[in-house]
Amino acid sequence: MPYELRGKGVITGISIAKVMKLGEDLQSYIDAYTPGTAEEEVSKIKEALAYAAEVLQTNIKTLRDKGMLEQAGIMEAHRMMVQDPMLEENAMLKLGACGSAPKAVLEASEENASIFEQMDDTYFRERAVDIRDVGKRVTRRILGLKEKTVDGGAVILCGEEIEPSVIANIPTEKIAGVILGNGSTTCHAVIIAKARAIPTVAGLGDKIKDIPDNAEVILNGETGEIFVEPTEDLIASYQVKLEEQRRLKEHYAQLSKLPTVTKDGVEVDLMANISTHLDVEAAMKFGAKGVGLFRSEFLFMGRDTIPDEETQFKAYKEAIEKCNGHLCVIRTMDIGGDKPLPYLNIPEEENPFLGYRAIRICLNRREVFMPQVKAILRAGLYGKAAMMLPMVINVEEVKQVRAIIEEAKSQLAHEEKPFSNNVQLGIMVETPAAAVMTPVLAKYLDFFSIGTNDLVQYTLAVDRVNTNVSYLYNHFNPAVLRLIKLTIESARNNNIWVGMCGEMASDPNAAAILMAMGINELSMSAPSIPRVKEKIRSITSAQAKAALDTVMTMEDGNAIKEYLQTAL
Repeated sequence: MPYELRGKGVITGISIAKVMKLGEDLQSYIDAYTPGTAEEEVSKIKEALAYAAEVLQTNIKTLRDKGMLEQAGIMEAHRMMVQDPMLEENAMLKLGACGSAPKAVLEASEENASIFEQMDDTYFRERAVDIRDVGKRVTRRILGLKEKTVDGGAVILCGEEIEPSVIANIPTEKIAGVILGNGSTTCHAVIIAKARAIPTVAGLGDKIKDIPDNAEVILNGETGEIFVEPTEDLIASYQVKLEEQRRLKEHYAQLSKLPTVTKDGVEVDLMANISTHLDVEAAMKFGAKGVGLFRSEFLFMGRDTIPDEETQFKAYKEAIEKCNGHLCVIRTMDIGGDKPLPYLNIPEEENPFLGYRAIRICLNRREVFMPQVKAILRAGLYGKAAMMLPMVINVEEVKQVRAIIEEAKSQLAHEEKPFSNNVQLGIMVETPAAAVMTPVLAKYLDFFSIGTNDLVQYTLAVDRVNTNVSYLYNHFNPAVLRLIKLTIESARNNNIWVGMCGEMASDPNAAAILMAMGINELSMSAPSIPRVKEKIRSITSAQAKAALDTVMTMEDGNAIKEYLQTAL
């Protein structure tokens, strides 16, 4: 009997395939397990932990070799969990009580995961999934169970929580989609799926149990709709949509060669957000006019030590060269918050998003920041480069960075290493403090780039991954729009350029009114570029300005969103 479920669409796209249910219940295997002697059970735990660490290390190397640094970083975190003495010690304590190696490991990992689930911070709560992933991996090894594999055609992975390692270990072409009972845009399973452009729906909750294993499913990653055991007529209608999706992809490929210009000749630069220098070529195929955000922190992830100046220089140089004379904006290390690095030995915080992170770490840890500044200055000789500072809240921070840049130049000159004097310096405007102070900050900078993901969150005091309040998260909120407009006006009044690199930039209707405000460039994930380009090319600047005038008189963000959908 066909029926419909609805979750939250987190990665757009349509897929039709059979379901593979994950999150197997290991309890039945544990109940059937016959323990050996105490020495044998201890040996099994130690062997399984060592084996898991070895497998993870191999996976990390494979991912790094493919340039998948973000995914390598996630697997590196798992490797560290496997090798954490706390897990082994806790497992040994449990073993003393129960006498069963697999039961001891599973109970130890569950206990550790429960500790994380009780934390206030969303990021750490979601890491409980990773701890359980590690525990199950080790337990399966002791029980002699094989890792999940996909035989035959592509499947839709479905589970209350899907372990990141499962998605990472299955070839992309074998995954048609992902359905999660829990999970948000920041959980590691979604991060890996997004890197592979796999249509994903999350947040089904208990309704995930209503999807049988091997059931045929239609998944719509844009609307969050899931149709279980659909009728032939419904499948036929979605086959039409799949064909439209394929044609749209071809249409967008043609758009990549055309300029982003309105019908009356106003042009906006559309650029790409990237995580590694290896992403540049793919971004250019979508029509990116350079890189508006190079997330350099991914060079720091998936490693045991800080990358040295030479390693960073080579990565930045390659990215800049691949931009073919267009600008490459490199954001300095944005570590902390949702991206901690164990080797930096930063203590855990109750609210890391408001704590010791980004520029605050860089200004305090010169041994981390100086090699990066020097590497960017050196790479700037090979094209058009810019350095962008995250989480700035005042002028003093900018002045300190200016002094560090001058010191870096002196060191490079002394070391007889050539460098560029033309690397632009800008900041991400992602705190209300920075936005309010843009009339002053503009005097010390070459550009602003508005980071709306955090700007919206901090302005509205809304945790965007908290399902209880996420409905309040809206980049069309009038308070947010006024801060953005102030930032753009401050830039233009001081003759510096201004762009945007947050999710708002990839919203076609938002892009239109941002253009009307006078923004110079919009940077987004590369697959979003064609949709925004098509919108800009379909309107006149006069239409956009008329819409903006109306928007700035409106009082409700949801009403603004609805109005723009009609007006544009």
